[in-house]
Amino acid sequence: MSHVKAGGTAKNVHDSPGQRLGVKIFGNQKVKTGQVIVRQVGMTKRPGTGTMISRNFTIHATKDGIVKFSSRKIRLFSGKSVRRTEVSVE
Repeated sequence: MSHVKAGGTAKNVHDSPGQRLGVKIFGNQKVKTGQVIVRQVGMTKRPGTGTMISRNFTIHATKDGIVKFSSRKIRLFSGKSVRRTEVSVE
């Protein structure tokens, strides 16, 4: 016979590493073509001039320059107008 009762199965023991999201290059910093400026899930920040957005919503620089963050109004599908941060390279 067993000397220890059955402990059952362990749940919620798997752990995944962080995704390292966030702003990688801040405002007024130099950037080169192809460098990652922002890693994000969804379009929390929008691409502006001199930037492009990839399939996983990462914003990259399309030219050398200085990063600028600005605020602009975006109209949602419902018609509501909200402010979003726009990332551009000048």
